[in-house]
Amino acid sequence: MRRRNAITALGGAAVWPFVARAQQAALPVVGFVSGGSPAPFARNVAAFRQGLKEAGNVEGENVVVEYRWAEGRYGELPRLVDDLVRRQVDVIAATGGTSSATVAKGATQSIPIVFLFGGDPVQMGLVASLSRPGGNATGVNMLTGTLNAKRLDFLRELVGSATPVAVLLNPENRSAETQSVAIEQAARMLGQQVHFVHARSEAELEGAFMAARAKAGALLVAADPFYFDRREQVIALAARFALPAIYEQREFSAAGGLMSYGASITDAYRQAGLYVGRVLKGEEPAEIPVDQSTRFEFVLNLNTAKALGLAVPDPLLFQTNEVIE
Repeated sequence: MRRRNAITALGGAAVWPFVARAQQAALPVVGFVSGGSPAPFARNVAAFRQGLKEAGNVEGENVVVEYRWAEGRYGELPRLVDDLVRRQVDVIAATGGTSSATVAKGATQSIPIVFLFGGDPVQMGLVASLSRPGGNATGVNMLTGTLNAKRLDFLRELVGSATPVAVLLNPENRSAETQSVAIEQAARMLGQQVHFVHARSEAELEGAFMAARAKAGALLVAADPFYFDRREQVIALAARFALPAIYEQREFSAAGGLMSYGASITDAYRQAGLYVGRVLKGEEPAEIPVDQSTRFEFVLNLNTAKALGLAVPDPLLFQTNEVIE
């Protein structure tokens, strides 16, 4: 009997929704968990979907993606990840900060994990080595910590090496300690005076900027999904307190921030999507080397520099990948 006739015999159109649900249930399921929020991360999610598509997986057609967002409340991540583990998703894409990856790794040793990570995945216990991860996790390393020395250097070129620099850090982020150590080491190498200020909520941001202004003449904003989510607020506060600031990602400069230097976040999310596709095809995370970002962007917003009364030296201008005017 033909499939259409069989469906008609079973009750016609009334059975179609059941068949559609059954077909969807049979599709592989990707659990996408992030420390950030949907709207600010929309461009990154689009890049992730593009990577999935390039690997032969189209969301809604031959793969289902279930999204879980902590929206900067990192204490919610264990509950969100546990929900995905209970649902027995086929792979977990742990994105939006260090905490997502470490929580996912702690929650399951059997479900494959593809992380998007800014720190040292070996040091954090996610993989045995970059070339042979050895467990149930692999992913993309954006090398956030190793770039802090260069960010400080760019900031010093613009505001002068004698200017004290404040560092805005979120103590709730699991990478806060490793980031602070890396920044302190970079500062010692450069002979740069730094002061740490902290904000873990919107209510604490203004106070952190007041403390930064009292201690320093420039600002380095540490990598954190909470700050990425609220980048317009962070940029507005930097302007209000007249603090020349450097950020991790181009999206800050595009939104009016002074400078940014870091790996291309959209490229990293696309690569994470490709890795998820490889796992869905049967490759073991243990055998997939951790990808390390190689595409870095130094972006300068000339309009913001002018508003702050800063003259950009030619040597610094020549190093930019993009100038926003």
